[in-house]
Amino acid sequence: MGVYESIIKGLNEAVDYENGKITARTTKCTVNPAPEFDAKQIRDARLSLGMTQTTFAQVMGVSIKTVEAWEAGTNKPVGAARRLLSMLQADPSMLAKLNIISA
Repeated sequence: MGVYESIIKGLNEAVDYENGKITARTTKCTVNPAPEFDAKQIRDARLSLGMTQTTFAQVMGVSIKTVEAWEAGTNKPVGAARRLLSMLQADPSMLAKLNIISA
């Protein structure tokens, strides 16, 4: 099916849904909140990965100053950083598995 046909099919399905001819598929899920991390937990996570603050900052997508502030307890990670930290805590090997780091 080409792009044009796919778009037309999707639009026709949207019209049929709006007119009550079909029902939409739904999936419900619960997203657990990302845990909070204190300075010691962040430092311990970094050290357990065998990383310098510079490397850890690159992996986390933040500046070195941010990692320093986290580890000093001045700032705390928020949003995606907390989620990534929780994922690293659950599976420290994920960085290598996903080819984010290489030995």
